[in-house]
Amino acid sequence: MTRKKFHLGWFMNFTPDEWRDPFGQGGSPWDGQFYIEMAQTLERACFDYIMIEDKLMVSETYGGSRERGLRGGVMVPKHDPAPLAVAMGMATKHLGVVATMSTLAYPPFLLARLCSTVDSLTKGRFGWNVVTSAEDLSAQNFGLDKLPARELRYEMAEEYMEVMGKLFESWEEGAVVLDREAGMYADHTKVHPINHEGKFFKVRGPLNTVRSPQGRPVYVQAGASPRGRDFAAKHADSIVSVASGVGEMKAFRADIRGRAAALGRDPDQIKVLFCVTPTLGETTADARETHERRLNAPYFIDDMLASVSAITDIDFAQFPIDQNLPARLITNGEQGSLDKFQQWGSGKTLRQLVVDGAGGLCSSVELVGTPAEVACRMGEVMDEVGGDGFLITTPVLRVGRRYLTEVADGLVPELQRRGLTRTEYRHQLLRDNLQEF
Repeated sequence: MTRKKFHLGWFMNFTPDEWRDPFGQGGSPWDGQFYIEMAQTLERACFDYIMIEDKLMVSETYGGSRERGLRGGVMVPKHDPAPLAVAMGMATKHLGVVATMSTLAYPPFLLARLCSTVDSLTKGRFGWNVVTSAEDLSAQNFGLDKLPARELRYEMAEEYMEVMGKLFESWEEGAVVLDREAGMYADHTKVHPINHEGKFFKVRGPLNTVRSPQGRPVYVQAGASPRGRDFAAKHADSIVSVASGVGEMKAFRADIRGRAAALGRDPDQIKVLFCVTPTLGETTADARETHERRLNAPYFIDDMLASVSAITDIDFAQFPIDQNLPARLITNGEQGSLDKFQQWGSGKTLRQLVVDGAGGLCSSVELVGTPAEVACRMGEVMDEVGGDGFLITTPVLRVGRRYLTEVADGLVPELQRRGLTRTEYRHQLLRDNLQEF
């Protein structure tokens, strides 16, 4: 059977690696070299992009204290993704690099200027993971007492995206002339102020950077709630999602494609990548043993709950670990992530929720086995879902060289042998590689 190829992305953040693991890097990757080598490895495996997640605070949610997050190195320390994206991009030739940057933290002009600059430095391989931030502690680092309500954040984000689009278009194609005889660097008639005056933003423009290779960066988004799905369907080139099984994966992709079509977009222009956390071994038994060992590690439950608490702004230390949650929890933070985690109505204890899919935040479908077995399963899943690919991650977003090698040199060659993933890059721009199939 001839199968359609699917895309591969990698999800990580600029934070300690597997510092407890005997094969880890010691937890001090702050010069970026480990991550630069990671990007080069993923490029060798022909991944579409590497995505750098981010948060803008030191969480104090879990247990009402900074202690557990800092003790475990969970969600903190976390360094700025934009400089790392530049370093990765300049050390590679084909791999896309996607940085998470919040509309809360940057005025639109500053972020558009930064994105344009990084896209030029990476020769058209930059992507922006669009987030609004979802934690009161983050808001308090930018002069606010609390986050605006979710609907207001989306209203602000819609106008923010409008401003960004105008700024990226403020330099027309061909504005840079480089006519030595006429002494003209740029044609001023092709560089325009945007004069935006809206409800939330007032920006004159134009950008003072040249038009970048892609015109604008690739937009990546992770909309889970109905409002978030609308936002992603309207703006995103690639959407990342965590689902609970193949059926939910298929339903999510169909829903996004339906929303995009209703907005007048070609659904094929949006690539939905589902988070998965493969566990690989030389034999099925080896892989299963590794999987169980990770889930039963003495720090696993605390690390996962500290991570979920930071993401959702809910203190899960207040709930007994071996009892059901007392009610469906609501947050002004990442409600979609919270809903994935709590699986309300499932009858599972908090401990079971953590263990089930590594807390429901890491893997859309279980992938445990030899590289050949996992590759076969990934192909089957994509056949049923319909596309578009996978975003590979690890529990609590930590990674070491061993896991990276297992994926890049074990799993990916099996995928390539089955014709499921690319064996070479055919385009320079990240957007073109995403649209290749």
